[in-house]
Amino acid sequence: MKALIAGAGRLGTQIAQVLAAARNDVTVVDIDDNRIAELEGHLPVRLVEGDACEPAILEHAGAHTTDLVIAATGNDEDNLVISLLTKRQFAVPRVAARVNDTENTWLFDQHWGVDTAVPAATPLISLIEEATGATDTVALLRLSKAGVDVIETAITPQSRAAGRTLAEITLPAGSVIATVIREGQPTVPTPEMRLQPGDELLVVSHAATEQEIHAAFQ
Repeated sequence: MKALIAGAGRLGTQIAQVLAAARNDVTVVDIDDNRIAELEGHLPVRLVEGDACEPAILEHAGAHTTDLVIAATGNDEDNLVISLLTKRQFAVPRVAARVNDTENTWLFDQHWGVDTAVPAATPLISLIEEATGATDTVALLRLSKAGVDVIETAITPQSRAAGRTLAEITLPAGSVIATVIREGQPTVPTPEMRLQPGDELLVVSHAATEQEIHAAFQ
């Protein structure tokens, strides 16, 4: 999936980290050149400096071929303009926008190109849900107050999890499988899914260590 995030603040950065870890093609746009410089080398995403309210910047950022736009700036007017432009001018299939001031919630609808309006009180949770459709991941994110950890583990022919279904895997408390990458393609996990050698799993956790996650599969 190709995702474009407008706003490189704490929210935009957290969303970018999770989506990029799940092997999505992520672009982050921010008007603050200093913020963009700070993120260089720290986020595995494409960074674009500029005002996402300008069509030329959105086009440069790849809006024409984007599957999901997340307007995550701290300004409601900007988020509405970004939503309208990406939906009407660039025909982006899904647009999610952060609502900073609850009094403006009524504006965030399809008339402004917004498919999902997200209250500021729960922005990360709902935006990740919009991007991935992974309700289990969202439930876990509700528990996390200090951010999330995304841990990757691979299934080999020697892994004890090879040939077993996800329902048969016992994970550490506070952990869920967010994505299974098979033959290079991310797949929404189901309890009946049987793991195969070569599968890569992305596990989201707010408590478990990397060693504990690996131990569950290896």
